[in-house]
Amino acid sequence: MKLNELRDNDGAAKKQKRVARGPGSGKGKTAGRGIKGQKSRSGVALNGYEGGQMPLYRRLPKRGFTKPNRKEWAVVNLGLIQKFIEAGKLDGKAEITEDAIVAAGVTSHKRDGIRVLAKGEIATALTLVVSGASKSAVEAIEKAGGKITLTAQTVAAAE
Repeated sequence: MKLNELRDNDGAAKKQKRVARGPGSGKGKTAGRGIKGQKSRSGVALNGYEGGQMPLYRRLPKRGFTKPNRKEWAVVNLGLIQKFIEAGKLDGKAEITEDAIVAAGVTSHKRDGIRVLAKGEIATALTLVVSGASKSAVEAIEKAGGKITLTAQTVAAAE
């Protein structure tokens, strides 16, 4: 086999339809767009238009609500905190605050506060001061011999 003998498998590449290339092509003159009108012009997109019928997106009811002053937490997992302690980027013996977590690079932003979740294993007995934590994260930290202090009243704790 030579380089000039290489070709696609049969049916792998479909030949492109070349429109507006003369009457013999079967797609000459108006190129299959009919005559006149908005849709025969280039650069036209009538997405969602259903020929004057009320479009589907207007027939269906609006659902849901986005609370404008909702809290947006920066989420940190226990396994990630453990990884940063083992790498020496966080001091496991000192109190770990939200500012220390951001400074170490565990998360890039504090947002409305840092919320700790229980994904991963924690082996170090550490003292955490964060805005929120899941119940399972609190249990995991206390099981490892650590202590967690929540600065903000979280939704889970309020209910």
